[in-house]
Amino acid sequence: MQVRIDSITLRKRVRHDLGDLSSLKESLRQHGLLNPVAITPDNVLIAGHRRLEAAKELGWNTISVRIVDQSDESAQLEMEIEENTQRKNLSTDELAEAYLRLDKLKNPGFFRRIWLALLAFLKRLFGRT
Repeated sequence: MQVRIDSITLRKRVRHDLGDLSSLKESLRQHGLLNPVAITPDNVLIAGHRRLEAAKELGWNTISVRIVDQSDESAQLEMEIEENTQRKNLSTDELAEAYLRLDKLKNPGFFRRIWLALLAFLKRLFGRT
């Protein structure tokens, strides 16, 4: 569901320093919003302050939201804390492997390029997806 950004209310937040939003803004430009922000039915932000601010800075008028029907302020605070603490960054090895896979996909070897061209040709020829 899309909601106008200017209709979302911010209350006192746990995180005071949003940090550098430039990489998040670049991600939003390239891929869009992958995870919606969470708000209450009356449009109070529960989780996603950095995503919301990055979208504002990009000039977006609306943002994808998930409405959480939780009126208890302590439960809202628990969700905000959870969202900011229950993350696990990729290990160095995992990140390196992911970038190697991405490089192979973006720069396929000779035989893979031939195979992909053959598949594309067959799709056009037989009209299959």
